[in-house]
Amino acid sequence: MAEAFIYDSIRTPRGKGRKDGSLHEVTSVALSSCVLKEIEKRNELDTKEVCDVIWGNVTQVGEQGGCLARSAVLHAKWDESTPGLSVNRFCASGLEAVNLAANQTKGTGGAYVAGGVEMMSRIPMGSDGAAIAVDPTLTFESYFVPQGISADIIATKYNFSRNDVDLYAVESQKRAKNAWENGYFSKSVVPVTDVNGLEILSHDEFMRPNTDMQSLGSLKASFAEMGEVMPGFDNVAKLKYPELEKISHVHHAGNSSGIVDGAAGILVGTKEFGEKNSLKPRARILASEKVGTDPTIMLTGPVPATKKVLASAGMSIGDIDLFEVNEAFASVVLMFLEEFNVSHSKVNVNGGAIAMGHPLGATGTMILGTALEELERTGKSTALATLCVASGMGASTIIELV
Repeated sequence: MAEAFIYDSIRTPRGKGRKDGSLHEVTSVALSSCVLKEIEKRNELDTKEVCDVIWGNVTQVGEQGGCLARSAVLHAKWDESTPGLSVNRFCASGLEAVNLAANQTKGTGGAYVAGGVEMMSRIPMGSDGAAIAVDPTLTFESYFVPQGISADIIATKYNFSRNDVDLYAVESQKRAKNAWENGYFSKSVVPVTDVNGLEILSHDEFMRPNTDMQSLGSLKASFAEMGEVMPGFDNVAKLKYPELEKISHVHHAGNSSGIVDGAAGILVGTKEFGEKNSLKPRARILASEKVGTDPTIMLTGPVPATKKVLASAGMSIGDIDLFEVNEAFASVVLMFLEEFNVSHSKVNVNGGAIAMGHPLGATGTMILGTALEELERTGKSTALATLCVASGMGASTIIELV
C-alpha cells in the first residue's frame, strides 16, 4: 500500500463571522477558490493530476449547498477533468476531507486536494435544519440538547469550575498572540484579496489578545437560561444523567469557540507524485480514525477517537509530541488533558478556536496544518489533531514529520 504525504498546507485568515467581518462580502465558493488557486500556484500544480478535490462544509444550504467542491474547482479555473466531493462530518468535516484523501491515496495512488470552508457570516449556523435538532421523533429519543449545554455537562461531570475554563481561555489568547507576533503561521496563512488584488484580510481578526480573568468574569453564562428556564434543557440532560443533581453553567462567549469565516486546504499525494513534480513531502499521514459517541453529552469524541487512532498507528500517547485539540469549548480540552494526563505545554501551543475562531467546515484542516507547521518550526516528530463533533462523534489524525 502506498503512503500518503502532505506536500502543502495553507489557510486563509479567519474573519469575524458577522456582517462587519472583513470576509463577509466574499462568497463561500470564492474563498474556496482562493485556497485552490494558491495551492496550484505555490506548487506549480498541473490540476489535471489532481484525482479529486474533497471539501468539507457544515451548513450545506444556499451558496454552500450543492457540491461546493466541484463549484470551487470550476471557479478556480482548474482543469474540468478534476472532480469535486463535498463532505459533512459537522465540525470534523475539514479533517475528514483530509482523511478521505489520505486513504484514497494509500489505496489507489495519485494526488488529492482536501480542505474545507465555512462562511458563518453569510450562512448562519443551524440554518440547514438538522434533523437531530428539529425532528421530535429523533430529538426526544436521543435526549438532544444544544452543544453549549453539552459543554456544561462535561464541566459538571469533570468538576471544572468557571475559574478553570476562564483560565484556559485566557491562555489560548496569550498563545495565539505570541504565535502571530512571532510569525509562527507565516508559512500557511495566505492573505485574501479582492478582484483587483487589493488585500481584504491578512490576519485572524477575531483575536482578543487583551483578554484577562477580569474581563471574562464580567460575562454571563451563555447557556444558563436555555438550560434552566426555557425550554429547560437541563431537565433533558438530567433525564439522561440522573446522577447529576444540577448542571453547572460555566461557558460563555469568552471561553467558547468564535464564530468566524475561513477556508483551508492541504495537498496530499504519493511519493511518486512528489518525485514526478519535484515536490518535497513535508509530513506523512500515519493514521486516521473516527468514532460515534453519546449524542447528548456529544463533545467527548476526542478521547475515544484518539485512543482508536493510537491503536491503529501502534503508538501510545507518549509517542505524540504535539496535540491540536479543537477548542470548541474550554471544557472539551480540559477533559482531554485530564483523560490522557497530557501536559498543557504539548496541547494547542499556539492557541486555538477560543482565540482565533472555529470556521466549522475548515477547522479540521486548519488545526492539522497548524500542527504540521509547529513540527517544522520546533523539529519535533509527531502530532495528533482531533475534534469533537456535533450529535456525538469524534475524529483524529496522526502525522509524522518527514
